Amino acid sequence: MSNLEYHVLLALANGPQHGYAIKDAVTSESDGTLTPLPATLYRVVARLMTEGLVAEVEPAGTLPPHPGLPRRYYGLTAPGRRALGVEARRLKGAARLAETRLGTIRGRP
Repeated sequence: MSNLEYHVLLALANGPQHGYAIKDAVTSESDGTLTPLPATLYRVVARLMTEGLVAEVEPAGTLPPHPGLPRRYYGLTAPGRRALGVEARRLKGAARLAETRLGTIRGRP
């Protein structure tokens, strides 16, 4: 799973969002290291939809009107939530291994 795919799934773990909200969440939650362009983001979302990890959903509640085209909302599927959990555990294990090898767990710089 790419870093961008992981962050898109992570953004959707909070609930359904439209594309620009996903982009903003990815940028914020990656501390600005990921700033996807709209075309890149929508290709990733389309790929995640093809894989069954994300689905287009109806937004909850009444939304204020939006000028231009109606917004599409995306949400995590059950397989998407599981894939996110698997990737989070993998990253945690990789970080633990790096800390062990670098000696940072024992308080060494």
